[in-house]
Amino acid sequence: MAKLVHLGLGNFHRAHQAWYTHMANATGPAWRITGVAMRHGGLRDAMAASGWAYDLGVLGNDGLSVGRIAVHDTVLVASETPARVLAALADPVVAGVTLTVTEKGYCLRPDGRLDTGNAAIRADLSPGTPVGAIGLLAHALRLRQSRGAPPLTILSCDNLSGNGRLLRRAVGDFIAAADMKADLLDHAAFPDTMVDRITPRTTEGTVRRMSEAAGRPVDAPVMTEAFTEWVIEDAAAGPLPDWARAGARFVPDVAPFERRKLLFLNAAHSALAYGGLLRGHVYVHEAIADPVLRDLVRTLWSEAAPLLPEFGPAEREAYLGALVARFSVAGMAHRLDQIAADGSVKLPQRIVPILRHHRFSCPAATQVVQAWWAVLEAREAAGAALDDPAEDALRAALRGGVGRGQGLAEGLRQIGLGSGDMSGGWPEGWPAHGIGGHASGRS
Repeated sequence: MAKLVHLGLGNFHRAHQAWYTHMANATGPAWRITGVAMRHGGLRDAMAASGWAYDLGVLGNDGLSVGRIAVHDTVLVASETPARVLAALADPVVAGVTLTVTEKGYCLRPDGRLDTGNAAIRADLSPGTPVGAIGLLAHALRLRQSRGAPPLTILSCDNLSGNGRLLRRAVGDFIAAADMKADLLDHAAFPDTMVDRITPRTTEGTVRRMSEAAGRPVDAPVMTEAFTEWVIEDAAAGPLPDWARAGARFVPDVAPFERRKLLFLNAAHSALAYGGLLRGHVYVHEAIADPVLRDLVRTLWSEAAPLLPEFGPAEREAYLGALVARFSVAGMAHRLDQIAADGSVKLPQRIVPILRHHRFSCPAATQVVQAWWAVLEAREAAGAALDDPAEDALRAALRGGVGRGQGLAEGLRQIGLGSGDMSGGWPEGWPAHGIGGHASGRS
């Protein structure tokens, strides 16, 4: 039986890659997935109780439907049994690996290279079995080469521009730092991918709604939107499930689709998250209904449009209209604080390219960064967690000055913007308050 391994088991994987595999299995050979949760065993325990199956709710214009997904053969937890995870990755019957470890799981520096000074990477470079995704992949390639296993297709499904190339380089940097054989990368392919399916956290309300729709108790439930998209570079090392049967697209170049999602959907999500939190909102549908934030998003999209020449005006407007409709679905209950997490690794992909393209003369993108900083200031003042992998550096920057805006220069360095970017001086309004002076109250 052909198999996949997925690193970063969570709601998105279960709504996306696992759903595509489930759909492909309906009309073709049966593929199984070994799921790997990186740190926590809660989802493993929930899925184990139902024989590794779970219930997926799909919310569309015609209501909520609930279906059973049973494609996983087991779930492992890397922090508990890394040796079992490594053995699964090295199994010759495994033809592909998918990853949803979030941007921070790649442990990259602002220049896109592996941060070998990162504590998790340093630990994985020490003797013993690695726990993180990058170290596990490097060691798996070494084992597979020694055993004569077939080449492996490794698919990053995280919101990173050129995610396959970045992952390949990160694994290569780890291999070099670990003094492994340089040709290990010759035994794997790292196609770029673009994924899109809004999938919020599961709440008690989610469980209740899905149970009512299904007419029965649901197991390890997750809810997602009806819209889904998966664009994959046609550069696999070997066979994969027939995901195209479920609507996946295999294309020569994923880059235009990546940029469209990052600069339209993901950038808007960040704008709504930080601006919405400052204006007292909790969910995406509340934020997009706020006239101030809707105008901000529309302006942000106009600033991003020149970076997407492959898509004509009519196609852009159709895509953006669909985004507004998706954001407006109250039933998704997509929390802004979930989107606001990990800003230091999200903003370089979503907002910084717009800033640089316009040489920082772009009010909406500027306001998103200012709002990010204002949210961090508010969390620091309240003694709350910053929910960011650069938390220590950001806290030092926040505490380095007095008053709003102080320390922003150091904060900008955490998203890859340094003195060279500001060689012409600070653009008008920088540093400044968030959301153009509208940050204090709810509309």
